[in-house]
Amino acid sequence: MATRMILPAFAAAVSAFPFSPSSSPLIDRQACTPATDVPSVSNSLLPNPFIFADGSEVTTADEWTCRQEEILNAFQQYELGDLPPAPDSLEASLNGGTLSISVTVGGSSASFSASVSGGSGGSSGAIIGLGPVALPLPGGVATITFDNSAFAQQNGGSSRGQGIFYDLFGSDHSAGALTAWAWGISRIIDALEQLGAETTGIDTARLGVTGCSRNGKGAFVAGALDTRIALTIPQESGAGGSACWRISDSEKAKGKNVQTASQIVGENVWFSTRFDSWTSDTSRLPYDHHLLAGLIAPRGLYVPENNIDWLGPVSMTACMRASRLVYEALGASEHLGFSLVGGHGHCQFPASQNGELDQFVNYFLLDGQTKPEIIDRSEENAQAGDYIDWEAPVLS
Repeated sequence: MATRMILPAFAAAVSAFPFSPSSSPLIDRQACTPATDVPSVSNSLLPNPFIFADGSEVTTADEWTCRQEEILNAFQQYELGDLPPAPDSLEASLNGGTLSISVTVGGSSASFSASVSGGSGGSSGAIIGLGPVALPLPGGVATITFDNSAFAQQNGGSSRGQGIFYDLFGSDHSAGALTAWAWGISRIIDALEQLGAETTGIDTARLGVTGCSRNGKGAFVAGALDTRIALTIPQESGAGGSACWRISDSEKAKGKNVQTASQIVGENVWFSTRFDSWTSDTSRLPYDHHLLAGLIAPRGLYVPENNIDWLGPVSMTACMRASRLVYEALGASEHLGFSLVGGHGHCQFPASQNGELDQFVNYFLLDGQTKPEIIDRSEENAQAGDYIDWEAPVLS
């Protein structure tokens, strides 16, 4: 791998103005009326991405954009909790390698920071890490480290409603920690946009997000909720990330030691309390996590996984192969890379995946001209066709 260069010392900079956009540019709105109250279903198979809640079919790319908004509404309604709008105001400054952000929401204000390092100078792509970025990134990519656990704590059930996010929105806010972290990452992107590339050395058109394990779940959700993120890399995210709830339940019923929705809600506060009443029968959910990836499509998504039972290798493999059908429908199959490789410790990125990572980073964050290869790699013989009863259309 190339050695990362260090950006020249950042000049002290500060900027402030009333912040008016929506919380983040989630899904570009088209002339459509997606369901805001998405009904539950009874379906042991993975729901069809290309059918609206009212039963009508998705036949065009514009209609898919509308369907994405409906899927987003369903995730918030059943699992993630509500994503708040943007703050009333945001102030950002960059001193050395510290990006400082202050936000005001109603009568509440809060401040937090992220550390910035690396890059090639000039205008670099950057990747935001939930926690330290451990991936062997090629040279030229800046890294931004976000202390997501301080923003919304994840110390078991007793930590629900604690952290900077809940200081702003109240400890009883419906958002789970994953949604709270996504809101914080969107504010980091706001700050970078506000300060500009001349100050930060970062091109905000080339931003990525990553994290591993629990933080990989957070990276997946952040990539789904903010379309300004060009590349999402959820590493070993398992249940709540790249695994599908229905398939994990099926594997559990076969005696596999796999994490399920029923278990995960008792472990930590990553999800909204709204999810609690649905985990005992995930077949009622009008979505599954193949559609979390569908919210990212056709943007870049590289999913490196590990063959650890608890993560759900069969579930992750079949789930992401179902997601690829969404990318195929949009003519962007190569924008989704799935790679499950065992034989290494949890969150230890194996050298055999370095070339795959480089392809995605070079194309999406370094403005490379060569698209990634179609990466579909798994040690499990798990096919999407075993869990779906639909085919992907060609969206015009």
